Amino acid sequence: MAFDRERESSDLRDQVVFINRVTKVVKGGKNFSFSALVVVGDGKGRVGYGMGKAKEVPSAISKGVERAKREMIRVPLKGTTIPHQVVGRHGAGRVLLKPAAPGTGVIAGGAVRAILESLGVQDVLTKCIGTQNPHNVVRATFEGLAALKDVREVARLRGKNIEDLDPEATATVAPPPPPPEPSVGGES
Repeated sequence: MAFDRERESSDLRDQVVFINRVTKVVKGGKNFSFSALVVVGDGKGRVGYGMGKAKEVPSAISKGVERAKREMIRVPLKGTTIPHQVVGRHGAGRVLLKPAAPGTGVIAGGAVRAILESLGVQDVLTKCIGTQNPHNVVRATFEGLAALKDVREVARLRGKNIEDLDPEATATVAPPPPPPEPSVGGES
């Protein structure tokens, strides 16, 4: 089991979203400490975030990465984008996540871009509304991602066929017709 956990964590990639320096004034001078907001994802639909605090930046980042690994969520994807539009809310912040056509790219700001790239999304449109505070934007983005539903899950909950909800989900391309038989002999 430990070996599987090691292998699983090796293909995770982490990104630092925000580092904050905090100063506490004490009798003998000033004490500095750092907090780091970190996003971790596998690029295949799993992502998490965490915050670490320490006296040094590398220690704060490593604490944030460990917490992010424990807080990972699975997000349903539809190809290279998200299944449907959603708005995540946290505090005064709202984040709009909208699916995009293939080739569009990740149209997003700093904190949201880090999350979506770690998640493995390649085509999405986003807009941060209300606040630019990285902590609230990250939490609002995760609220939105957690609200995403897969077409299979929605079909099961509604008691319908997948084809009724999304014809593209099960549409298969018809195989090409077989090549014509070569003529044998001198027949034309």
